[in-house]
Amino acid sequence: MKTKAIKPAKNINAEVAIPGSKSFMNRALICAALAPGTTRLQQASFCEDTAYMMEALRQFGVGIERDGTDALVSGTGGALSAPGEDVYVGAAGTTLRFLTTLAALAKGKTTLTGNKRMQERPIADLLMGLSQLGVKAKPLKGNGCPPVVVEGKGLRGGKIRIHGEKSSQYLTSLLLCAPYAAGEITIEIEGELTSKPYVTMTLSVMSEFGVQAVNYSYRRFVVRPGRYEARNYLIEADASGSSYFLAAAAVTGGTVRVMGLRPDSLQGDVGFSELLLRMGCRVTNGTEFIEVTGGNLKGIAADMNSMPDAVMTLAVVACFATGQTAITGIGNLKIKETDRIAATAAELRKLGAAVVTTGDSMTITPPASVSGARIATYDDHRMAMAFAVAGLAAKGMVIENPDVVGKSFPEYWELLEKLR
Repeated sequence: MKTKAIKPAKNINAEVAIPGSKSFMNRALICAALAPGTTRLQQASFCEDTAYMMEALRQFGVGIERDGTDALVSGTGGALSAPGEDVYVGAAGTTLRFLTTLAALAKGKTTLTGNKRMQERPIADLLMGLSQLGVKAKPLKGNGCPPVVVEGKGLRGGKIRIHGEKSSQYLTSLLLCAPYAAGEITIEIEGELTSKPYVTMTLSVMSEFGVQAVNYSYRRFVVRPGRYEARNYLIEADASGSSYFLAAAAVTGGTVRVMGLRPDSLQGDVGFSELLLRMGCRVTNGTEFIEVTGGNLKGIAADMNSMPDAVMTLAVVACFATGQTAITGIGNLKIKETDRIAATAAELRKLGAAVVTTGDSMTITPPASVSGARIATYDDHRMAMAFAVAGLAAKGMVIENPDVVGKSFPEYWELLEKLR
């Protein structure tokens, strides 16, 4: 198995520019695909997840090509063609979920599938929502997971109810395609909606492309029939990817400035710097950057429901703090690329930390000193990137399967090396 040894770094004082957000990118790709005309996505994200989305959209008849750091999308105006072959998305959960509703707009049958882990990740709540809109969509294995077959005959409109606890991506999938339904769609949320900032992001992207959805306190959403408009759209820097570099400053006592990351970003993970501030770091916010300087770290209590992708990063930083760190609101991590609660706890223990988990929380007691270890990454990009941060402050850290970072951040190792 391929591995990567991480060497400790001293006196970090660096400025880094992070690639575009794949979360913004995938939402913008759906809107651009449905709009008539050509959209230019500037500073686009080109990672494995967005590559799967772009290739899948090509199968639906959308023209997409790369132009330097931009992506040019020739939209269909909503006139999609059902793919002639299965649509394979690897481990890209966002891509599969967004495409499930899109497939309902393409006349004919579409089969959506992914890798082994993708075929274990639930999608039944989204399929139940689609059935209320007159769409026949079923899991081939009858287990509520992909592969999924969707019979595209359009969305009829009406009022539906979906569960909100497992993933906000089910709601986003419906919202993005709702303007192309035959009538107004009202979506009511059962339970507490998880990861609300991602829904706010969805509504913002829809608005930028010319469609206004109404949000009633994240309990009910109303979307009237409409059409997206092609435009130039700037993909802002990825807040999730930025968290690793801000964390590097925290654990080494150095300073890192992330350029292109706006403190007022709608991305939930932009709040990670506030957690570091509470832990004892100094944080400086500019108009187009966030800078962190490490300090004497202390454990904190943090509800991470609004920034689930930064949980592993916080957990690693907690190993270098004094006192316990209690992380809550993370139940949906069990259905990510791996069971991130179990995987994170197992690898933290290798570093010497004591970890207690429940179905929705993780409490970390840091070791007297962090031990180097060989870190398993569970085919999960965020495990690799988060635990690499520990290697900047502790000797002997080795990351298994380092290429897994290509799922969201292929430039990661190159940029991490620039911190030295």
